[in-house]
Amino acid sequence: MAKKFDNVADYVDAQPAPVREILTELRRRVTSAFPAATETISYDIPKFTLGSGKRSIYVAAWKTHIAVYPIPDGDAMLQRDIERHRSGKGTLKFMLAEPFPYDLFDRLVQAASTRD
Repeated sequence: MAKKFDNVADYVDAQPAPVREILTELRRRVTSAFPAATETISYDIPKFTLGSGKRSIYVAAWKTHIAVYPIPDGDAMLQRDIERHRSGKGTLKFMLAEPFPYDLFDRLVQAASTRD
């Protein structure tokens, strides 16, 4: 069974160093773009609420990748840029063997913030 975490800081701290660095940077980027964002553990993974309850984005650390859920709507350029990261209906996988695309993550957060 996966370990349960009480808060996002504990979740991040429990990860291997390279993953911890990525998750720390993702947290920094979310709070920089949305200073009032809240972070909680939901479905045993970090959830960042950007506005109303519908305006949120989840991230999860896995053995070989960082996953982002759900895939927000966005313009055609965003949809094109995330296509190679799609995995299933509502998941994006960013492989740990590749540099993390922080700028793309920023665009995902912006798109998630406008979700109705």
